[in-house]
Amino acid sequence: MTRTFGDRLLLALMIGAAFVWMMPMLWVLALSLKPNSMLVSSTRGIIPWPHTLENFATLLRVSLTPRWLLNSVIVALSMTALVLLLSSLAGYAFARIDFPGRRAVFLLVLAGLMVPEQAIIVPLHALFARWEMHNTYFSLIAPRLATPMGVFLMTQFFKAIPRELEEAAELDNAGRLRIFWSVMLPLSRPALTTLGIFTFLFAWNDFLWPVITATQPEMYTLSVGLGSLQGNFAMSEGLGFLMASAVFASAPMLVLYVVFQRYIVQGVAMTGGK
Repeated sequence: MTRTFGDRLLLALMIGAAFVWMMPMLWVLALSLKPNSMLVSSTRGIIPWPHTLENFATLLRVSLTPRWLLNSVIVALSMTALVLLLSSLAGYAFARIDFPGRRAVFLLVLAGLMVPEQAIIVPLHALFARWEMHNTYFSLIAPRLATPMGVFLMTQFFKAIPRELEEAAELDNAGRLRIFWSVMLPLSRPALTTLGIFTFLFAWNDFLWPVITATQPEMYTLSVGLGSLQGNFAMSEGLGFLMASAVFASAPMLVLYVVFQRYIVQGVAMTGGK
């Protein structure tokens, strides 16, 4: 198929935009692989030669980075699993179960989208302080489980599934939970995958609530822990140390995006009302 001039121009613009988008990340990666002695004289260039892994070794040696990484993995995986479970259950109830006040309750859930996070931080902090549950995995995970967008996404997806499939299962004497588990969940795999990816990304990058509820270094997540290394300590270790911490925190998300980019694009389309 012959490409027109417009197609070539569009391709060139897309390649140029991708290069501009990747340049800062390549520059940070290059600085993280350069010896600090070289960074003192110049930070230019994206080819790290000679290169070294000393900055990453220092990051793992002089801080609680392995513990912070473990905390982030525990929080992100737990939050993702629980959000998928709760959102799918709530979405199925709103889509298929006729109960009094269903529409009003659904609108009340969606109203949560209009409440900014900063407006509930102080009440949440006071609540967990009264319960004496700060610096626990529960305090890091529980406040993030109520996701109006997840409930909305699953509700709309369940509504699109033909009722005939449920009726066929009912003829086989399947109960409500059996229909949900054996029929609806397998059919909603695309929506679950999309919601799971976005939830994991949010949990991994979350900073505001973890920095408030986790005051002990052993309970920091990776984003909070690496943020605590800024200042005089980081400057004493050099610029390469800062760049290595940035690469260490963002690399898992880049890998996740590359592997699941198709589902991420689908998720943007679904949440945009396609």
